[in-house]
Formats: sequence, C-alpha cells, structure tokens
Amino acid sequence: MASTVPAPFPSPTATWHNTTYPSLSPTRPELSAKGKTVIITGGGTGIGAETARYFAQAGASRIGLLGRREQPLLDTKASIEQKFTGVDVFVAPTDITKQDQVDAAFAKFVDDGKIDVVVSNAAVVGTQDPVREVDADKFLDGVQKNLSGALLVAQAFLRYAAPGAVAINVSSSVAHVDFTPSFASYGVAKMAVIRLWDSVAFANPDLSVFHIQPGVVDTDMNKEAGGVAAVGFSDHVSLPASFNVWLASPEARFLKGRFLWTNWDVDELKAQAKEIEAGTRFKIGLVGWPFEAAWRSPWKEQ
Repeated sequence: MASTVPAPFPSPTATWHNTTYPSLSPTRPELSAKGKTVIITGGGTGIGAETARYFAQAGASRIGLLGRREQPLLDTKASIEQKFTGVDVFVAPTDITKQDQVDAAFAKFVDDGKIDVVVSNAAVVGTQDPVREVDADKFLDGVQKNLSGALLVAQAFLRYAAPGAVAINVSSSVAHVDFTPSFASYGVAKMAVIRLWDSVAFANPDLSVFHIQPGVVDTDMNKEAGGVAAVGFSDHVSLPASFNVWLASPEARFLKGRFLWTNWDVDELKAQAKEIEAGTRFKIGLVGWPFEAAWRSPWKEQ
C-alpha cells in the first residue's frame, strides 16, 4: 500500500499519508522504547492492539492491555509474545468507566514500577441523533461514558507516571470539525476529554500530552459510526499505531499539547518545529487570541 496519497482534507503538510512510512518505523533507534512500560486502553483490537504491537517492536519491556472483553486481549497478547520474546504483556478485562476496575488494573500492572506511556484509546460512539431530535439521557450517557473513562484513566496514570512520561489521547476530528449533526454527543465528549488531558498537562508540565485524530481506520467502532463507508476511503491501522510510537519518542516533544492528525508528515512537521513551539498552532483554543504568549499563570509560577 502506498503511503503518500492525495489529501482528502486540508493539511499543514504537503505530504499526506494513509499508512505507515520509514520515519515512523519502530526499528529506528531514535524511536526506541527499550525498557519502557506502556499501558493501552482499548488494547484488544483495532488501533489499541496494533499500537501495542508497534511498541513491542520498538523494544518496550512491559505492555499493559485493558479492554472490556478478555478474549481479544488474550489474542493480542499471544500475537505479541509469539513474535517478540523480550516483552511482558499484561492483560486485564476492564470497564474504564468503573473506578474500582481501573484502579485495580493499573495497580496490578505497575506493581512497584512506573508508567512511561499511556495511550488512552478506549471510547464509545454513543447516540448518533442530532441535537434537535436526540433523547437527552442518551446524549448525556455518551458524554458521561467517554469523559468518565478518560478521567479515571488519567487519575490512575498520574499515580504511577514516571518523570517525563507521555500521555496520548486518541481523539477524533469531530472534536473540532462538524462533519454531520449525527456526532453531536461524541463531539462534545471528545472536546471535553481534550480539555481534561490539557488540564493534566497544565498541572504537570514535566509530562508530555498529545491528542490525535487517528485517521479513518476500519475498526469496529468506525463501522458503528459509518466512517469508511461514508467517506469512501480508509487509512491503514499501522499509521496511528506507528505515529503513537513516534509521539512517545524525544523527536516529538516539540508537539506536546498539540492536536495532530496522524496523516500529517512528521518530517515536514519537524522542519517547522521552532515555529510550532513558539506559537499556538495545533492547540485547541480561541482562534486569533495568542493567550499563552501574553499571560503567565500565577499558579504555575508558585
């Protein structure tokens, strides 16, 4: 499959990718995850499972997989350990909206260690009725499930985060783009989760937090939302998986706090590093108001 294809959406890079490419290769020494501990929610299938495989290839020593269904977790664990003998894969059937389950899974996985990378990937689409017609309870239920899951994962991660740890929030373009009235609940939830993780970053400046639009990947959740069928094209699951490994590397630190589409070319982004770091590009905020450049929080200066 070709990596470079015509861009179906506006892009800040001239090159648009729909599958992985050499700059994202987990075999690059610059992207090594050797000795790292990684935990992934929604880790049994789709983007979460493939992300785990890529971190294993990058040399991660321990990978934790959380998800609601045990068998997909076990299948992913087996596929990784069969190919990568040096990695320890932990699985825990977990409903991330249940605090006792999240806390128990993190505690058992971490034991007396630390977490270097968390990939917050689990989510639900929820109701797809527009605001005018939607049942309020169903609308709020979708928001509640997505937000509570992210909150509980963030809290557990903060208890065990290693110095300089990385958090990757697998988000959606519907957080900042209105494609259809059907994604009102999901879009509200995804925007709320971005603000949640940005609050984590604000309170813990040593951590690196990223948000991604993972592409249009033909997963079960995407099928539920009608994504691939609706847009008429798809991105290979290797793209977000390898992009996540790249984000966890020092090469991507200049993008911390940003919302990124995995289709964007990382070499072109790196060429813009100084400009990006100096401004508010790719951050969720008020367009035209350079808030960060003009204001310093008294709280952070204490």
